[in-house]
Amino acid sequence: MIDKLSKIALIQKRLKKAYAFLTSCRLCPRACGVNRLKGETGFCGAGFHPVVSSDNLHFGEEPPISGYHGSGTIFLTGCNLGCVFCQNYPISHLGHGNRVKLPRLATMMLRLQKAGAHNINFVTPTHFAPQILGALLIAYQKGLSIPIVYNCGGYESVEMLKLWDGIVDIYMPDMKYSDSAVSEKYASAPDYPEVNREAAKEMFRQVGDLQIDQNNIAISGLLIRHLVLPEDISGTGNILRFITEEISKRTYVSLMSQYFPAYKALSMPPLDRRITHDEYAKAKENLSYWGLERGWTQG
Repeated sequence: MIDKLSKIALIQKRLKKAYAFLTSCRLCPRACGVNRLKGETGFCGAGFHPVVSSDNLHFGEEPPISGYHGSGTIFLTGCNLGCVFCQNYPISHLGHGNRVKLPRLATMMLRLQKAGAHNINFVTPTHFAPQILGALLIAYQKGLSIPIVYNCGGYESVEMLKLWDGIVDIYMPDMKYSDSAVSEKYASAPDYPEVNREAAKEMFRQVGDLQIDQNNIAISGLLIRHLVLPEDISGTGNILRFITEEISKRTYVSLMSQYFPAYKALSMPPLDRRITHDEYAKAKENLSYWGLERGWTQG
């Protein structure tokens, strides 16, 4: 993990370039081209000021992320994906949250650190990346020292991810879909599989395999999440094969079974039901088949 002073220097070097992304927004692969500095909005619905839904100690993340004292999660409002089943849709799609200025965002981080958080966990940060960098600069100058977690849907621009190199300690992306027709239908992102895979490779290039300390707390590295969907429309086997063949067999994978129909999925079969025991058992078989032995499964 890079020390605080080095991170301060990196942020100072990159902030101007990061804010340039907002003038004709290309923070994510959609490249909407709106002028966010003037408050214009694109697909994600975000203008200039960060919008935060909540900031608290969270104990529902993977064990080395939540640890004993909780992960310091900051939920950003809005999203660059349009997943019809989003389980956080009031935040991601309906825009629930409050606008904050950068000093306030920095104060949230410092408060969570003081409360004992093992890390600062930015949830859905992509569309506010420059602003988060600006707030991090303030927070580091005031004593922030715990790892930074970038917790995202995996629809990321490699160009933007390079701004985080040396600053993010732990990447925690989703790998949601392996088929472009599926990602177009359910997330309005036909290029998701290709973009997602390139992003995952860039994240791994930056941070490598997940490193866990003697107290079983994550300090750096890549952790990939995959949500199993009904009728395997997420393409679990193809995603796990990619991880093994093009990232690392030592990758920690969180194979999630908690899908439930929400938002628009309530009227969209087969997403209108939970997954079955057999569907999840098949997903676990794929995990074993591709030799991914690190990570977590659920009941």
